[in-house]
Amino acid sequence: QVQLVESGGGLVQAGDSLTLSCVVSGGSFSEYAMGWFRRAPGKEREFVGGTTARGISTWFPDSVKGRFSISRDNAKNTVFLQMNDLQSEDTATYYCASRRYGDRRFSAEPEYWGQGTQVTVSS
Repeated sequence: QVQLVESGGGLVQAGDSLTLSCVVSGGSFSEYAMGWFRRAPGKEREFVGGTTARGISTWFPDSVKGRFSISRDNAKNTVFLQMNDLQSEDTATYYCASRRYGDRRFSAEPEYWGQGTQVTVSS
């Protein structure tokens, strides 16, 4: 069974940076595309970025492009979401997700999800 555990969320000020981590256990991490999603209260789930299994390619929507980046350490089964210049609209619960042999844009639904970590940006 594949398990994903996020960490690193918290309360920050507008303009601050934060790095989320997601540790994956079970399965073969190097075969999984990894992505990050978020859900704010009363809003639809939003995909905020993804990376291919080898971490060579990433993709981000316009809402976070230039501020968010993703990296992964396949030796440590960990993927990171670096968030810079955080704004109040970035406040949400952030989830990491995986899909075996998926693409960086997660055109197909993830197979596995983490439990989420809360990010609150105070203005």
